[in-house]
Amino acid sequence: MEMMIDFPGGARVDAHFGPYTVMTDQPPSGGGQGEAPSPFALFLASMGTCAGIYVLGFCRQRGLPTEGIRILQNVQRDFSTGLVGQVDLEIQVPPDFPEKYRDSLIRSAELCTVKKHLEHPPTFDITTRVV
Repeated sequence: MEMMIDFPGGARVDAHFGPYTVMTDQPPSGGGQGEAPSPFALFLASMGTCAGIYVLGFCRQRGLPTEGIRILQNVQRDFSTGLVGQVDLEIQVPPDFPEKYRDSLIRSAELCTVKKHLEHPPTFDITTRVV
């Protein structure tokens, strides 16, 4: 998948791919206007929403209602590196959600493609080209 990244002004950096534009900005404390999430916030959101896609798919395949299901994501930083050290995802279900499916919800969330890429990160090749 090819994405075109551009700089529309201020601290904004946007990604364009297919029919979509994903806007990012920095908070005012970082020199931006705070008009969109930061790239790192989008990265964090991609983990929870990816897990959510798999939970949603699991429920849909079994005809289970998704009303009242939420995923609470907490990120623990490694203070020695300043990087994310642990990501906790808690799938919250309503009291009437069948207990027999709770472990399966966890297994479905663990299939998240974003999680798998973090467990086996890609290599990066960064170059410049005059156009």
